[in-house]
Amino acid sequence: MKSKLRILVLFFCLISMQHIVAQNTPAKQKEAFAFFMVRGEIRGKDNREPVADATVRVVGGPIVQTNAFGRFTIKTRIGDQLVIEHPSFGKEFHSVTSDEAIVVLVDGYGEEEQDVSSGRAKKRESNLAEHKIMLDSALIYKKKDIEKSIQYIERALENLYDANDEKQLSDSYEVLGDVYVYWKQYDLAISNYQIALNTFSTTRLWISLGKTQLLNKEYAEAIKSFNRILRNNVSRYQQITAYEGLGDAYKALEQYTLALENYNKGLEIAKTDLITPKITDLNSKIADNYAASGNTNVAEGYFTNSLNLAQEQNLKRAIVEQDRVANFYNSNNLYDKEIKLRKKNLEDLEKSGEDTQVAKDPVKDSIVITSQRINYKIGNAFVQQQKYDEALPYLEKSISEANKKEDLIVAKDATRKLSETLESLGEFDEARKTFQEYVELVNELTLRNEQEISQASRLRKNIQEKQTRIMSLEADRKLERTRIESYLREQELVEQSNTTQKYTIYSLIFGMTLLIITIYLLYRNSKQQKLANNLLALKSLRTQMNPHFIFNALNSVNNYIALNDERNANRYLSEFSTLMRAVLENSDEDFIPLSKELELLELYVRLEHLRFQDKFEYEINVDEQVKVSEFQIPPMLLQPYIENAIWHGLRYKEEKGLLKISITPKANEMLEIVIEDDGIGRKRSMELKTKNQLRQKSKGMGNIKKRIAILNDMYKDKVDVSLTDVFEDGQGTKVILTLKKD
Repeated sequence: MKSKLRILVLFFCLISMQHIVAQNTPAKQKEAFAFFMVRGEIRGKDNREPVADATVRVVGGPIVQTNAFGRFTIKTRIGDQLVIEHPSFGKEFHSVTSDEAIVVLVDGYGEEEQDVSSGRAKKRESNLAEHKIMLDSALIYKKKDIEKSIQYIERALENLYDANDEKQLSDSYEVLGDVYVYWKQYDLAISNYQIALNTFSTTRLWISLGKTQLLNKEYAEAIKSFNRILRNNVSRYQQITAYEGLGDAYKALEQYTLALENYNKGLEIAKTDLITPKITDLNSKIADNYAASGNTNVAEGYFTNSLNLAQEQNLKRAIVEQDRVANFYNSNNLYDKEIKLRKKNLEDLEKSGEDTQVAKDPVKDSIVITSQRINYKIGNAFVQQQKYDEALPYLEKSISEANKKEDLIVAKDATRKLSETLESLGEFDEARKTFQEYVELVNELTLRNEQEISQASRLRKNIQEKQTRIMSLEADRKLERTRIESYLREQELVEQSNTTQKYTIYSLIFGMTLLIITIYLLYRNSKQQKLANNLLALKSLRTQMNPHFIFNALNSVNNYIALNDERNANRYLSEFSTLMRAVLENSDEDFIPLSKELELLELYVRLEHLRFQDKFEYEINVDEQVKVSEFQIPPMLLQPYIENAIWHGLRYKEEKGLLKISITPKANEMLEIVIEDDGIGRKRSMELKTKNQLRQKSKGMGNIKKRIAILNDMYKDKVDVSLTDVFEDGQGTKVILTLKKD
C-alpha cells in the first residue's frame, strides 16, 4: 500500500515539473515541437543535376519521392532527421533546422548516369513510337474525318509536350498542314507550315508552303517561298518543282513572260534528267501560258506535244491532258477538234475502268473528269455549231448519267442546254417542260448549297476551336519550356545573386512576348473567321436572290400564258432565258463590271416594258465621261430597285409614266447611279397594298440591304444607297447609289 502511494506521489511530481518546465520554456523552443510543411530539392553536388525519384523520409515519420525536377514537400518539424536514398548515391542524411526551403547537395550522383540516361532514352523511344502511331492514325483519317485527324495530331503533340525534339514537332505541324490543305483550309495550313518551318526547316516543307500559298492566291508570298528554295542546295527534281511553282505564280499575276521563263528553266532540267511526268506537265503549262497571253498558234503546238507525251506516259495521265486540250479547243472555237478529242477522252475513261479522274490545278480547285461531264461538253460543242440534232443524244445521256450519280451541277447545266436546244429545234412544249426541270434543279441545288454552307460554317467553327487548342498547347509548351530553362538558370546562378534579377527580368519579357504573339495569332484567326463568315453570308444571299428573281420573272411569263398570248409568251421566255443565263453566270461573283450589269438591266427593263407598254416608257443615260468598264458593282444590286419602281410606282399610275436610269461622275474615282420614276410614290404604294402583302416582307430589298452592309464592311464603304421622293406631294421615287471605283 505504501509503495503504491509512493508511485502516485512520484507521478504527480513529474506532471508538476513538466508543467513548470513548459511554463519556463521560451516561445522558440515551443515552436520546435510544432509540425510544418517544408519544401526542398535534391541535386548532385558536382553537376547540380536534379535527382528524380529519390526517396525522402522522416525517421519514424512520412515518406515522399522527388519529382522530375528533384523537388519534394514533406511534413516535419525542427530537429527531425531526413533520410535521402537513391540507387546512384546510396543514403544521405540531413537535419531540419528551420522551416525554410531545403536544398540538399549529394555526393556520388552522376556515377550511374549511363544507366539513368539509358532509362530516359527508353522512355523517349516509347514516346516517339506513340507519337508516330498518332501521326499515322491522323493520316489514315485525313480524307475521311478532319476532326478525328486533328484529334490524333493533338494527342501526338501532347506526347511531345515535355520533349525538346524539334524534328518530331515539325513533322506534327507539317501533317496538320497537309490535313488542312486536303480540306481546303489553306489559311490554317499556311499557319501550321510556318510553325513547322520555324521549328525545323526542310525543303519539302518550303515546297508545301509555296504550293498552298498558290492555292490561297498569295502569289507574291509563293514567289518568295520558291525563290528561297532555289537559293539552297536542293535536288534536281525539287528545282523543277520550284521553277514550276514560280511559273504558276507569275501566270496567275498575268506576268506571262516571267512565267514562260521559269517554265522553260524547269523543262530544260526535266529534259536533261529525263523526268517524263514533269516534261509532260511543263509542256501543258507552257501551252496554257501561251494561250492566256493570246498566242494560240504556239499554244496549240505545245498542247499537241503534251498530249502525245501523256499518251506515252499512261492512260490516266492521257485522260487528264485530253480534257485540258479539249478545253483549249473550246475556248478558241475549234469545235470539230474538241468533239473528236472528247470522244477519245470518253473512250479512254471507259478503258481505265474508273468513273472519275481528277485533273489537279496548282492555283485553283481540281477539275473532275466524268462521263456525264464529257457528254455535256460534247453536246455543248455541237450546240455551238448549231448542230442541234447531233447535240440532243449527248445532252440526254449526260442528264441520265448525272441523275444516276446525283451530280446536280452537271444535271442542271445539261438540262438548261437541252432546253435551249429543243427551243432552237422549235419544240417549244418540250423546251418549256425541260426548262421547268431546270428550274427545279436550280432550286434543289440552291437548297443543297445552303445546307453545305451551313455544314461548312459548323465545320470551320469546330476546326477553329481545335486549332486554337493546338496553338494554346504550343504556347503552353513554349512557356513551360521557358519556365524550366529560367528555373535551371536561376539555380545555377544561386551564388551569383547580382545577376539573378537580370535573368528573371529577361525571362518575364520573353514570356510576355510569347503571350503577345499568342494573342496576335488568336486575333488574326478571329479576323479570318469573320472574313470567312462574310463570304459565306454573301454567297447565301446571292443564292437567295436568284430564286427570288426567277420567281418574279416567271410571274410575267405566267401572265402571258393566262392571256393565251403564246407568241409574246415565247418571245418573253426566249429573252428571259438569255437574261437568266447571264444572271446565273454572275451568281458566284461578289462584283462584276458595271458595263455587264447595265446590259442585264437594259434586258430586264425591256422585258418589263414589253409587258407594261401602256404604263411607262424608259430611258437609260450614261454620261460620256464615265468609263463603265472600269467600275465594279455587286451583281443584281440595281434590279430590285427598278423592279420596285415598275411594280409599286409606275404600274398603279393612271397615265403613262417614265423610268429614268442615269449614270454620272460624282467625284474622283466615284460615280452616281440614279433610278427615278414619276409613279405614285412610296406612301401611296403602301396604302394600296393588301393586308396579305403587308404581312410579307420584301425578300429582295432585305437581301440587298444585307449585301450592301456586308460588302461595305469588307470593302471599306464601297457602296452607298439613299431613297427620296421626287415631288413634294410624295409622288415619284428616286434611288441614288454612289459607287467607288476601287
